[in-house]
Amino acid sequence: MQESAYNANPMHESHLVLEDGTTLSGRAVGASGTSSGEICFTTTMAGYQEAVTDPSYHAQVLIFSYPLIGNYGVAEDRIESDRVWTRGVIMRRSRPAWSAWLEEQGVVALDDVDTRSLVRHVRSQGAMRCALGVGSVDELLAKARSEPHLDYERGVGDDLLAPPLAIDAATTDSYVVGEGKRVALMDFGCKRSIIRNLVDRSLEVTVIPPTWSAERILATDPRAILVGNGPGDPAQLGDAVGTIRGLLGERPVFGICLGHQLLGLALDMKTYKLPFGHRGANHPVRVRKSSRVLVTVQNHGFAVDPGDRAEVSHVSLNDETVEGLEGEDFFSLQFHPEAAPGPHDALPFFDRIAETCQGA
Repeated sequence: MQESAYNANPMHESHLVLEDGTTLSGRAVGASGTSSGEICFTTTMAGYQEAVTDPSYHAQVLIFSYPLIGNYGVAEDRIESDRVWTRGVIMRRSRPAWSAWLEEQGVVALDDVDTRSLVRHVRSQGAMRCALGVGSVDELLAKARSEPHLDYERGVGDDLLAPPLAIDAATTDSYVVGEGKRVALMDFGCKRSIIRNLVDRSLEVTVIPPTWSAERILATDPRAILVGNGPGDPAQLGDAVGTIRGLLGERPVFGICLGHQLLGLALDMKTYKLPFGHRGANHPVRVRKSSRVLVTVQNHGFAVDPGDRAEVSHVSLNDETVEGLEGEDFFSLQFHPEAAPGPHDALPFFDRIAETCQGA
């Protein structure tokens, strides 16, 4: 008997409710219960397992715009961290093995949702909080509206709020992977494929917590420093920005995604929240010096406003947002050069880090 595109297990009608009151019905195909977070969508056609285990999706509910998710099953070597970070998954159709894996991982997930209309709504109205699962619409709406905004300001009275998402996703202990010239990697929720790309280029990667001071990082004697990806609002990470500012001029500094944004803040630029973010494996980016166009993998909800403080090396062809910064002792990319999965256009970024370390 041919396997159905639906999970064969009994399913229950569930709801997705956005904070503006928009309600869609679906079928529970993951873990039982309810969940909440900021809703976002990705246009990628593959890499569903890499996406949900990417710490950059911490506190978010992810819509897959591609209509059938789980075509090639699940595998241990496609996991980008030690857990699933998305708080929920929304799909049009879900294959049984994938649904079973989501349930095993404790992820609330819905399929049989009109994801096309949902993505169009998020594009027009912007990112917003949501809740999903088996429950009444009123209960889910209240849960959605009680969820903290990702870009809340931590001020007086905020001491009871959780720490910034990137600190929650980061390592608390340093560790070393690989052998060769040393690069220090500031971990704010770094993907395993980033470390793998560095190790594959004969580098020793010293992964360090983001709470370390510049002096402590420099004491490891790295040839270069890479500020990694991670979730949340970069403006909430003032201590890390100060650390990066202390590293500039001492060693070459590179940045990926959140690391690019933090580098911008360390250079006295500003960051801002995008209407609905950039997420997917098909984003065109122009390299300004050569006018070459890269097809890139992206996953971010914030961007850098550089002013006139640095040379912009890369620009999005979709909305002209800044996708790269370059200076005498720093270089950063807003997109993900590790391509896990996705096009390999930006992999030479890791060659540049390796060349810098070998020649330092």
